[in-house]
Amino acid sequence: MESPAPASQTQRLQRQLHVTRRTYTRRSVLLILPLLALLVVGFLIPIGSLLTKSVQNPEVANALPKTLVLLEQWDGQSLPGESVFSALGNDLREARNNGQLFALNRRLSYESGNLRSIPTAVLSRLPANGEAVRDRLIKGVPALADVANWATLKQLGQPYTSFYWLAAFDLKMDAGHISAVEPDKALYIDVLKRSLLIAALVTVLCVLLGYPLAYWLSRQPARRANLLLILVLLPFWTSLIVRTASWIVMLQSGGLINNTLIDLGILEKPLQLVFNRTGVLISMTHILLPFLILPLYAVMKGIDARYERAAISLGAHPLTAFRRVYLPQTYAGVTAGALLVFIMAIGYYITPALLGGPGDQMISYFVAYYTNTTINWGMATALGSQLLIIVLLLYWVYAKISRPASRSI
Repeated sequence: MESPAPASQTQRLQRQLHVTRRTYTRRSVLLILPLLALLVVGFLIPIGSLLTKSVQNPEVANALPKTLVLLEQWDGQSLPGESVFSALGNDLREARNNGQLFALNRRLSYESGNLRSIPTAVLSRLPANGEAVRDRLIKGVPALADVANWATLKQLGQPYTSFYWLAAFDLKMDAGHISAVEPDKALYIDVLKRSLLIAALVTVLCVLLGYPLAYWLSRQPARRANLLLILVLLPFWTSLIVRTASWIVMLQSGGLINNTLIDLGILEKPLQLVFNRTGVLISMTHILLPFLILPLYAVMKGIDARYERAAISLGAHPLTAFRRVYLPQTYAGVTAGALLVFIMAIGYYITPALLGGPGDQMISYFVAYYTNTTINWGMATALGSQLLIIVLLLYWVYAKISRPASRSI
């Protein structure tokens, strides 16, 4: 029987083991540092900036600093005094000289047309230095005679605002209370519902078309399956705009599909397949179908066919064996592929913009509109945050569904 190791030798071995583990941990951290840096720089910082811009409200505070300071002592019941009117005139002069007037007018226009006219009207009616400002501006600028407009200016001076987030959900702040906007101004909830509906329809179509195709591919010999997978991946090598333009050519009234159906006697006149919801669904399904086939094929390829054959040999009908033995094993691939297709579809912009009509545009269209046309970053980022929240919720649901249930032993 061997004698136990001396205490000094045991301690030395423990120290060596500790050093080895610490070295391994340090190397592991160094290996993942580039990935963490990429995650922070390419993902977390842009998302943080996006969320910040959706609540920032610097335009009025930057353009009217002196006016806002004086409005802090205003009672909010009667019109402000002479000092506030004078400060407003001086602030607007400086804002014009500093190039801040355009941003101020744009921010005020988001609230109402009356507010947008104030800066220009005030600058054109300011008296010479030393003259009374209040009475002249009240007579020349009717909007300044309304106490509610002054209250709105004071509110807009806050550095942060919920205006863009509320507007993204067709809401507004009215006298300190959140209320729905007028029905004729409500837009974004309908756009959100439309985006979710189109993404859901595209996902269902991809599952219905991709499942049997992936099943057929998984049953082919390896050499033939590899060749067919190249055909599945072939669309990835073509530009998205080219593929969308190709569908316009094929689906138009004088296109290949309508001409073929008419030549075969199936139709008497062309169908309207483009610039409507039908064209959007066809094109998006074609573009996103490979994103469902690939994960589903990977799952199906790993399923042992002997399970299904064993069920059939025990007396089960082939359809019953497929439904109760094979199909449940593919749920993970279907869920992963459908989630990927849905997330990509809900943020599509080019295809609905080119193939859809005015009633087929999705959230991404308005994000691009506010980013490139009106330069309204607050509204663009608030709508983009809607997509971010939806994606995070879908990922959470997927994590809950795909997590294996704990079993007691």
